[in-house]
Amino acid sequence: MTKRLLDCSASDLAAFTKQELLASIAGSEGRVLAAECIGITHPLLGDVTNAEFAASMGADILLLNMFDVKEPVVKGLPQGVSSGDTVRELKRLTGRVIGINLEPVEDSAAAENAGTLWEMTPGRKATVENAGTACEMGVQLLVLTGNPGNGVSNKAITDSLKAISGALGDKIILAAGKMHASGILSEGGERIITKEDIQSFVEAGADIILLPAPGTVPGITMEYVRELVSFAHGLGALTITAVGTSQEGADTATIKQIALLCKMTGTDIHHIGDSGYPGMAVPENIMAYSIAVRGVRHTYHRMALSVNR
Repeated sequence: MTKRLLDCSASDLAAFTKQELLASIAGSEGRVLAAECIGITHPLLGDVTNAEFAASMGADILLLNMFDVKEPVVKGLPQGVSSGDTVRELKRLTGRVIGINLEPVEDSAAAENAGTLWEMTPGRKATVENAGTACEMGVQLLVLTGNPGNGVSNKAITDSLKAISGALGDKIILAAGKMHASGILSEGGERIITKEDIQSFVEAGADIILLPAPGTVPGITMEYVRELVSFAHGLGALTITAVGTSQEGADTATIKQIALLCKMTGTDIHHIGDSGYPGMAVPENIMAYSIAVRGVRHTYHRMALSVNR
C-alpha cells in the first residue's frame, strides 16, 4: 500500500511514480495542501524563495505560477543554479512535490494583460513542447489553467490536454480547470466549470480536476462544488479546490471558513493562491488553512520534517 502523502518524507516523494503519487494523495483523504507561489516577484523574505517560505508554513505541494520554462526564474535561489536546474534545486531545498501552471491561452484573447505582471510569455503556454521541457526539468504536476484576464477557455484547456496527455500522460500528473473566469466572461460564475467540462477534461487525459473553492467566486457554493467533486470522483479523477481570487490575503477567519467548506465538498487537494501579497499567500493563512483541515499534529509534522529524511 502506498504511503499517504500526509506522512511522506522528501525521500518518499522523490521515489514515487506518477501513479504512486496519485494514490498517495488519494490516501490522505482530503488533507493535502498545495500553495501557489510566484518566482519572478521579489521574495517576501528577500533571500529565501517564496516556495521555501510556503513549504515552511505547512504546504505539501508547491505550485509555481508565472513560471516560464523557456526562461525559468525563481528569485531567492542560491547563486550559481543554472536555469535548467531551477526545479530540481527547489525540490532539493524543500523536499516537496513541485508543479507548475501552464496556460492554454486563446491567441485572440490575451491582450488584456499586456504590459502587466500577468502578461503571457511563450514559455508559459500549454504546449506539448513546454510540457516536455517542464517534465525534463523535474516538474511532477502540470496544471492547465489561466491567470486573470489571459483568456483561457474550457475548450482550449481540453484541446491542450489531449495533445499533452498523448505525448506525456504516462510521465506527469495532469490537472485541469479554472479557479475564476480567466478573462472569458461567458464562463463566469457557475459556468466556470460544469459536469460537461469535467467529462471532457477526464476524457482528454486529466488526472485531477481543478475547481473554484466555495465562497471564492460569485455563485459558487459548497453544494455546487460538492456535486462536481462527486461527479469527478465517479469518473476516476481526483479534485483540487482552489482559492485564486486574492482571498489568500483575507483574514484567517475567512480562510478557515473556506477551508472547512472545501473539506465538506470531499476534495482531495486544497489549494491556496499566490496573491496575498504578490508572490504567495499571507504566510499565516497557509498554516491556518492547514490546521483547519488536518489539525496541528499533521501541520507541525509537515513543518518540522527535515528535507534530509
